[in-house]
Amino acid sequence: MSEHLAAYTTLHVGGPASDFVVAGTEAGLIDAVRSADEAGVPLLVLGGGSNLLVADSGFDGRVVAVRTSGVAADADACGGAVVRVAAGEPWDALVRRAVTEGWIGIEALAGIPGLVGATPIQNVGAYGQEVAETIASVRCWDREARSVRTLFAHDLRFGYRTSALKQQPGRWVVLEVVFQFRLGDLGTPVGYAELANRLGVTLGDRAPAAAVRDAVLGLRRSKGMVLDEDDHDTWSAGSFFTNPLLEEASVPDGAPVWHQTDGTVKTSAAWLIEQAGFSKGYGNDRAALSGKHTLALTNRGDASAADLLALAREIRDGVCERFGISLVNEPVLVGASL
Repeated sequence: MSEHLAAYTTLHVGGPASDFVVAGTEAGLIDAVRSADEAGVPLLVLGGGSNLLVADSGFDGRVVAVRTSGVAADADACGGAVVRVAAGEPWDALVRRAVTEGWIGIEALAGIPGLVGATPIQNVGAYGQEVAETIASVRCWDREARSVRTLFAHDLRFGYRTSALKQQPGRWVVLEVVFQFRLGDLGTPVGYAELANRLGVTLGDRAPAAAVRDAVLGLRRSKGMVLDEDDHDTWSAGSFFTNPLLEEASVPDGAPVWHQTDGTVKTSAAWLIEQAGFSKGYGNDRAALSGKHTLALTNRGDASAADLLALAREIRDGVCERFGISLVNEPVLVGASL
C-alpha cells in the first residue's frame, strides 16, 4: 500500500512511499526486508520516525514500519536483570517499566521518542547516560550475509552518537536489543550538572531512579523535547545538530567544553548557534528554531521538508562563517541533503 510518510515522522513532513509494509512480527520484518533486497527494491526501515527528515518527494521504494513487540526479563538479586526487548517496543515505555521494576541505568533517558531498535544505532544518550552503558548485545538481520547475527557490546564500537551499526548504514536491521541492568532503587551516579541541580544533589551522587526520571521529563518538557501534538515546539527531530568534537585549541573562547577520553573536547552546538546570531524562535511561520531550545528545528504546522532544510543550511552556514566549525546533522536525511 502507499502512505504519506509525514504521518509517521515527528517532524510531520515527508512525501509518499510507493510500497508501505507494517511488520508486526520478527519473521515478517525479515521477510519484508529480504524480499525487497532480492528484488532490488530500495528500502527504508522506519521506526518511530523521530530521527528522520524525509524529502517532500517521498521515498521511491519499500518502507518497512517496525511494529514488533515483546519484553522478556530474567532477574535475580545477584546478577541483575537481563532484559530482551523487541525492536518495535516504544523506548519511553521501556524506561518507565525499568524504573518500576528497579532496572537501573536508563532512568535519565526518559521522554526520548522512538523505538528501542533505534537506540543502539545512535547510541542514544542524554543527561549523562548512554544506552552503551547497559546494552549487552543486539540481534540483527545482516542484509549483506542474509542471516541473523548477534553483535555483542564490544562489536558495536559505541561512541558519541554513533556505533558500528550507524557506521555501516543500510547493512543492519535491528531485531532485538538485550540489556543488562543492575537492580535497585537508586539510579546511576548523576553525571549532568543541570540534572543534579534539578534533583538538589551533588554531581556524582545518586538519587532515586523514579525521581531522576521525573526530573528528566520536567527538563525535557521545558525544552519542548517531549512530544505533544498541540505544541509545535515539539514537532521536531529532537536535537538537529550534534555537539562538535574538536581539538581543544579550536574551541571558541567562552564555549562550554567536556573533555573526552580520546583527548578531544566536546562543545555545545546550541552555544555556537546562539552566538552565531540564531536565537530561540528564529525562522518564520513555517519552519523555525524551537522557542524553548535552539538545537531543535521545528515545523510550525505547515512546513515542508524543503523549508526545514533551508533553515538547517542557514544555521549550519552561519555557524561555519562565524566560527569555522561545521555542524553535522543528527537526523537521517531521506531523499534530501544539506
